[in-house]
Amino acid sequence: MNLSESKVKSKLILSKNLNFNDKKIKLIELFVQDLLNYNQKYNLISKTSEKDIWNRHVLDSAQLIKYIDHKSFNSIADLGTGGGFPGIILSIYYSDILTFHVKLYEKSKVKVNFIKTVIDKLSIKNVYIYDNDYQSHILDTDYVVCRAFKKLPEILRISRETLKKPHKLIVMLGKSAQDELNKASKGMIYKYKLVPSITESDSKILLVNATK
Repeated sequence: MNLSESKVKSKLILSKNLNFNDKKIKLIELFVQDLLNYNQKYNLISKTSEKDIWNRHVLDSAQLIKYIDHKSFNSIADLGTGGGFPGIILSIYYSDILTFHVKLYEKSKVKVNFIKTVIDKLSIKNVYIYDNDYQSHILDTDYVVCRAFKKLPEILRISRETLKKPHKLIVMLGKSAQDELNKASKGMIYKYKLVPSITESDSKILLVNATK
């Protein structure tokens, strides 16, 4: 499903699960503009997805908000945030809730430098970028989100071994979601469910309640 920029903005503003205000839409516009400019020299996102960035990257990231309870929890970690999806979109949405923290993890120095520039330019106060390996310390967060990060078995291993406390895991999966889940879920003791993505009919979102 390819939606125009204007239609995506309407969804971001009018959807009962989103309700982005004009100020936050403006921040996303600035972020997208900077990313596209930066992408001419560095590979932050694939060149083929640039024309559909509002649907394929922005809305795809924003749909996760529906599954995040910021009133009961106060932190989320985006592992392998890349060019800032979904982490920067989430941090913009929660930018007026200073008690809710968005932690971004990325090993690429080029991408980290871009994210730092964006955070500074947009003056987002509740987001932090870590340029070291997430495995170098125990993660302390309520939610973990993964988009185009690693294979599902590896993500589940990280969830088991690296997280400090019970948490909720949100993994964005592609066309092979069910096959990946069938293989990875053998022996998994966590409760989980697979829900459809609103941006791609073949894509899914895996929601895991990782209570140890």
